[in-house]
Amino acid sequence: MSRRERGPEPGSGGAEATAEDAEPAEPDGPEQCLSLLPWDRFSAWLHCVCVVGFDLELGQAVEVIYPPHSKLTDKEKTNICYLSFPDSNSGCLGDTQFCFRFRRSPGRTVSLCCFLDQMDRDLPVYLKKDSAYYYGYVYFRQVRDKSLKRGYFQKSLVLISKLPYVHLFRTMLKQIAPEYFEKSEAFLEAVCSDIDRWPPPVPGKVLQLPVMGVTMKLRIPTYRDKPGTTPIVQNTHQADAQISMALPTVHEVDLFRCFCPVFFHIQMLWELVLLGEPLVVMAPSPAESSETVLALVSCISPLKYCSDFRPYFTIHDSEFKEYTTRTQAPPSVILGVTNPFFAKTLQHWPHIIRIGDIKLPGEVPKQVKVKKLKNLKTLDSKPGVYTSYKPYLNKDEEIVKQLQKGVQQKRPTEAQSVILRRYFLELTESFIIPLERYVASLMPLQKCISPWKSPPQLRQFSQDDFMKTLEKAGPQLTSGLKGDWIGLYRHFLKSPNFDGWFRSRQKEMTQKLEALHLEALCNEVEHEIVDSFVNPDLAKHDFVKQVQAGTDTAREQYEIHFTCHNNCHHL
Repeated sequence: MSRRERGPEPGSGGAEATAEDAEPAEPDGPEQCLSLLPWDRFSAWLHCVCVVGFDLELGQAVEVIYPPHSKLTDKEKTNICYLSFPDSNSGCLGDTQFCFRFRRSPGRTVSLCCFLDQMDRDLPVYLKKDSAYYYGYVYFRQVRDKSLKRGYFQKSLVLISKLPYVHLFRTMLKQIAPEYFEKSEAFLEAVCSDIDRWPPPVPGKVLQLPVMGVTMKLRIPTYRDKPGTTPIVQNTHQADAQISMALPTVHEVDLFRCFCPVFFHIQMLWELVLLGEPLVVMAPSPAESSETVLALVSCISPLKYCSDFRPYFTIHDSEFKEYTTRTQAPPSVILGVTNPFFAKTLQHWPHIIRIGDIKLPGEVPKQVKVKKLKNLKTLDSKPGVYTSYKPYLNKDEEIVKQLQKGVQQKRPTEAQSVILRRYFLELTESFIIPLERYVASLMPLQKCISPWKSPPQLRQFSQDDFMKTLEKAGPQLTSGLKGDWIGLYRHFLKSPNFDGWFRSRQKEMTQKLEALHLEALCNEVEHEIVDSFVNPDLAKHDFVKQVQAGTDTAREQYEIHFTCHNNCHHL
């Protein structure tokens, strides 16, 4: 019997029953709602699973889409086809894993949007889904096969999702893809059936996700988590035959491994990403390009990177002309490419990172050596950072020495990544705290909130006023780095990242003002009702009778009181 016929199995595959998660789910919570219809739980994690193969006559083609009812437009299928295979020049033999991102076709409705939006609200800003994009997580296999006309077996198993959970889906593909290539479509249906039993992706809960005999145990971060901390999910020894693996993260990449080829320039790269500058990463394979782009985007965390980024981009992409035109300045986007054709096509871009093969552990690759940054008319093939950009901040030599010492002492790459992530976090927080402090001062005082007036408005952001605050309350309070901080702020205030951050803060503060105003209104209405009663018990009885009799004034008060009470309770 197919999964569609038998429907979901409520209650199976639930979250880990730990002390902190022991409370029962609300009756109308996402766990309950997502168990009502077949494929609802699956849709909370994935849009679909695709198999992309190579046809001698058609070229790359989508062979299978599962579940069969999943909808993809022709444009989306074409993008998936080309993005699921390495460029012909990459020469990726064996198994390769990488990630891509592409635009969704407009006008598409999303099922379960209310439940997913509720979960989205509890996520940190950098993990919130972007409804305009899909992620593709790829496991590509290319091996010699004399029985085939072309002499090679070439196929990709691709997970399409709205969720940026890179590490989770990479780990999952590593478990299921090799077996899929041996067992084919029946195995794929069984995998999807397992996913349709998963609990919903609720932030903050320890979840157990079983798939084909392997249970992945993980926790999705929440916006309440302290930045830079990752609550440890302990591995458990289960009594049955299931293998359990604890994932330390759902989304993080190996920062040190990605930045190792250019880690002398990490501080400058942080500035370029912070300012939303056009960046292209030229790499030997999609694996290197996608991981490096994702590492760049994450280096300004907990700030959200608000421009477009493409971990793997090809000449067949539907946005190719838009992003490579010379008739206007390059857009604010980070592109990861592998085709040598881009060396010429994107030669006019202001910032280019060339990386060789990422090989660790052991010793620092030769390409790590300091390379003078020039504005080159033609690019050579040597790895390095090519730009005429002059950093605003003085170089922090300490972090470079610390990482170099770690390589010499054969410190594990995981530990190196922790050091690097903490460095980026402290740098970003030092930069953003003065902005947070100034924007908080734009909130009206509590005494300005009156129940009989409209909620007060936030004061306007003034660049000049903000700059004046930096002398006494600038980044020097938390960072020892010297340099032109003022110039960096002026540049940042013109960037998409500032625009996205400020819009988000404006929305949060406006909602807070509305909630405070509603609370004041509720309190005032309650006081008015109570104060109007000389004999509260008798008066309350008369009040109810008036409401039942249809007295307009009493009914209006009744409705205001209970509407306010319910809204305040909800908030």
